[in-house]
Amino acid sequence: MRHSEPAGLSGLCRVTDHLYLSNGRAANDSSQVTRCEISCIVNVTETKSSYPPPPGVEYIHIPVSDTPASPLGDHFDEVADKVQVAAERGGRTLVHCNAGVSRSAALCMAYLMKHRGATLLEAHRWVKTSRPMVRPNGGFWKQLIRYEMELRGCNSVQMVSSSMGEIPDIYEEEARNMMPL
Repeated sequence: MRHSEPAGLSGLCRVTDHLYLSNGRAANDSSQVTRCEISCIVNVTETKSSYPPPPGVEYIHIPVSDTPASPLGDHFDEVADKVQVAAERGGRTLVHCNAGVSRSAALCMAYLMKHRGATLLEAHRWVKTSRPMVRPNGGFWKQLIRYEMELRGCNSVQMVSSSMGEIPDIYEEEARNMMPL
C-alpha cells in the first residue's frame, strides 16, 4: 500500500488504487473527487447528496442509518462487486457516509475480504491504516463477522463482553496497547 498523502489529511483516503473512503463533506468536494479520478460515488447515508456528482461520475445511494440494527450487511456483496467491476474497468470508487467512520469503513472492509482475500482482522488494519479514525459500530462488526464466516468458513475477529457492552476483540487489544506500562 502506498499513500501519496498522510493518512486522514486529504478528505479522500485511499484504501487501494481503486477504492477511496471519506466523510460526506469531502465526497461533496468536486475538486477532490476530480483530482482523485473517482468514477463512482457510493453514498451510505440516510439522505441523497444535494450536490450533483461531477459529470461522468456514477452515483449510488444506499440509505442505511448508522445504528447497530441497520442491515448494512445486505449491501456487502453489492458494494464489493461494484468496486471490483469499476476497478476492472480502470475506475475508482469512493465510499462515504457522514463521518467516514462506521458505515463506509465497514463496506470497504467487506470489499477487502471478498475481492482482496483479506481476513476481517487484516481488512480492519488495512482500512485503519488509510483512515485511522475508522470504528464501525457493534452491529456492523457482527454483520462483518458473519460475512467473514460465509466467505472463509472461519473468523479472525470475535465479539467479546466488555464494560461498554459487546465489542470486537481487536478493540480490547487496542485498549490494552494504549494503557501505560
